[in-house]
Amino acid sequence: MTSHPPLPLYPILETAREQVLEQGIGLSESQLLEVLRLPDEALPAALDLAHQVRLKHCGEDVEVEGIISIKTGGCPEDCHFCSQSGLFDSPVRGVWLDIPELVKAAKETAATGATEFCIVAAVRGPDTKLMNQIKFAIDRIHQEVDINIACSLGMLTQPQVDQLASWGVHRYNHNLETARSYFPQVVTTHTYEERLETCAMVKAAGMELCCGALIGMGESLEQRAELAAQLAALEPHEVPLNFLNPRPGTPLEDQPVMDGKDALRAVAAFRFAMPRTVLRYAGGRELTLGDLGTREGLLGGINAVIVGNYLTTLGRPAAADLELLLDLNMPIKELQKTL
Repeated sequence: MTSHPPLPLYPILETAREQVLEQGIGLSESQLLEVLRLPDEALPAALDLAHQVRLKHCGEDVEVEGIISIKTGGCPEDCHFCSQSGLFDSPVRGVWLDIPELVKAAKETAATGATEFCIVAAVRGPDTKLMNQIKFAIDRIHQEVDINIACSLGMLTQPQVDQLASWGVHRYNHNLETARSYFPQVVTTHTYEERLETCAMVKAAGMELCCGALIGMGESLEQRAELAAQLAALEPHEVPLNFLNPRPGTPLEDQPVMDGKDALRAVAAFRFAMPRTVLRYAGGRELTLGDLGTREGLLGGINAVIVGNYLTTLGRPAAADLELLLDLNMPIKELQKTL
């Protein structure tokens, strides 16, 4: 029998074990870069450690969320990854959903065991008409189904933040998307600082902040580490982790799909950056990781998923994700409450 030499030790993983797993302290930007540079043979060990971190600091429950767009397409912003921008020659057309459709979607979402239902609008920020529709939708949904309501309506003013909080919005989503240093390469119609201002107001109003990342847009590993560190500094309740799905008609339509191993390295790095944060699988995971990669990420630091379709792209069927969670013996948070 041929003996194989032992795998080399990776100091950054030993550091993460002591600092993140044992002490609950996230890695620094420079340390996160070391994780993102780990060779492929170190990836299983990194994911296993990230899973241990998740179990110790977040528990074993997995949070399930559904999302729906009340207003799709026609957005005036130029986010280069987004097919909802009205500035690009994209096949996405402007569509408004009516309130009964939103209530129906909320009921269907709750039936999957989801604890969160997120209402999204493709806008720079909400006007009075949209705010009135959101208020009406929230009231109707609360009358019909027991589920937390989140919103993602772009950049907010202080009065709008106060209104959403008073209406019982549980969580507000406003993604950083990418690192401060790379942001001008992706968005030019608003600034990184404007996004941070909305995030700060949301937290100050007592709503949970959901603030995510979109990786694989051509950023460097250094910028990926920068983004993870900047998100950690915000201390959001939740970080949706999206992987670019290049959309026709957008400036990033020819960007290659991110390598699956790089995506999994990022999953581990983001968990090491934020040991206590809800880290949610979001858009693009089906294309970047496939079924096997989705499984590896759930055993590598992820503790929440969006089920069903996304805003303009198809996701995995909700049943497939729920079956996978059952197969992995991962309890869905508050599932029995909604059955």
